[in-house]
Amino acid sequence: MSSSSIKAIKTNEAPAPVGPYNQAIIVENWLYCSGQIALDPQTNEMVGKNDVVSETRQIMSNLEAVLYAAGSSFKQVIKTTIYLVDLGDFEKVNQVYAESFKESTSPARACVQVAALPKGGRVEIDCIAWLG
Repeated sequence: MSSSSIKAIKTNEAPAPVGPYNQAIIVENWLYCSGQIALDPQTNEMVGKNDVVSETRQIMSNLEAVLYAAGSSFKQVIKTTIYLVDLGDFEKVNQVYAESFKESTSPARACVQVAALPKGGRVEIDCIAWLG
């Protein structure tokens, strides 16, 4: 695979990366979306003040913006990974997460507890989508 077959996705409708990575990368018919935390794309400030429901809503909005910028949507998401600081938030996150997939087949998913997330977030979500 040559570097010319790799395309970076960038949109102002989602937060700018907080490190040396892209919001998403397209390789052939696959879209690999970087993990999103609850950053407001306009201010780059965290949303929710440790309210996992508000954080998850912002994250799903950010992911939707990246998917849209790549010509995709939640309907094409194949796999997600959810990172939680506290697995006790599992049900609250599930409720918000499910709203994004109510009109499509829910993707395969992993959910893991982590010690910490960037900017003090309580949740981070990434995804892979099929563009073909």
